[in-house]
Amino acid sequence: MADRLAALMTHFPMSAQVFNTGPLCGINTLQSDGVHGQLHLVRSGTLEVRYGRESLQVERPSLLLFPRPLTHRFIIAPGQNADMVCANLSFEGGTSNPIASALADVVCLPLDQVWGAEPILSLLFEEAFEQRCGRVALVERLLEVVMIQVLRQLMESDEVNGGLLSGLAHPRLRNALVAMHEAPAQDWTLDELASVAGMSRSVFATAFRETVGTTPGQYLQGWRVRLAQKALRRGRPIKMIAFEVGYGSEAAFSRAFKAHAGHSPREWKKQLAMAADA
Repeated sequence: MADRLAALMTHFPMSAQVFNTGPLCGINTLQSDGVHGQLHLVRSGTLEVRYGRESLQVERPSLLLFPRPLTHRFIIAPGQNADMVCANLSFEGGTSNPIASALADVVCLPLDQVWGAEPILSLLFEEAFEQRCGRVALVERLLEVVMIQVLRQLMESDEVNGGLLSGLAHPRLRNALVAMHEAPAQDWTLDELASVAGMSRSVFATAFRETVGTTPGQYLQGWRVRLAQKALRRGRPIKMIAFEVGYGSEAAFSRAFKAHAGHSPREWKKQLAMAADA
């Protein structure tokens, strides 16, 4: 079986930056900075979590994942506290990261239901609450491992509803998605992708649209544009990017980029520079 996360994690990695290891009490509001998601591990204690007009009650050791920037608040009853490890999450590409954008606004899982995570969580909490050299770096790496385990579980347990992760959870569509991820510059036809998926052309097209929410051609274009945006952030020449992501000319690349992103590559890059200077 092809590794469904390999190309995604290679092109669009994520990293964790710990900002709390210890007990929280009272009311704690975590304002969105417009950039980072957040991951919280509740080792003990009970709390209410409010975000927007929604709320949930955490009454057992749990994982709380906010994949995109979202202001949220922890409310802990007077006289009580909750032992927590909290980290900001950075996704390559920001809110357009294909993993971050494919997840629900909030994911809450009891820790004992995260498959295979018990030894990782045990070591993570041991390091988080002890004053050992290198502990922050180790905890951050372990949080990244936990994130991969969560993504794996969401796909394999069919707990995703539409979008990229639903496609990657599909026993046949996943093969076509991985093929596009690994070889975006290839001139994929609908027939070729259907063959990779082991499906007829018509059944593949219908299943892809119903599961992923877009056509295979639209998905491939979006994947190419995401890769191009990553390359633009790193200062690579537009003409070279166009060839690398599968377009025969800069003009064809610019048309596809604008159709997907709303701006030409040059305009998008200029806006990126202006935002960085602001």
